[in-house]
Amino acid sequence: MPPDPVTRVEGAGFGGTLMAKNSRPSFQKRAKEKARQERRKEKDVRRAEARDRKVGAAPREGEDPDIAGIVPGPQPLPPEFDVPPTRQEP
Repeated sequence: MPPDPVTRVEGAGFGGTLMAKNSRPSFQKRAKEKARQERRKEKDVRRAEARDRKVGAAPREGEDPDIAGIVPGPQPLPPEFDVPPTRQEP
């Protein structure tokens, strides 16, 4: 019979086997959670500042330059898309 692949040590855990310690993953999880909480706090502060800026801003006056002169509905084609009328045969 081949030797047992598990190292057995007297008094080392249940049945004499060495057991892994899992404190590292829990520490890493806690560090991630703290970082996540910090990012959330920073976002909340930025959102509050943006909200205050919007409330204190003067309302816009005049017409938006991006949509100035646009009429609702179908728009005429630009000159480069004008197609000469085709001739109908009798």
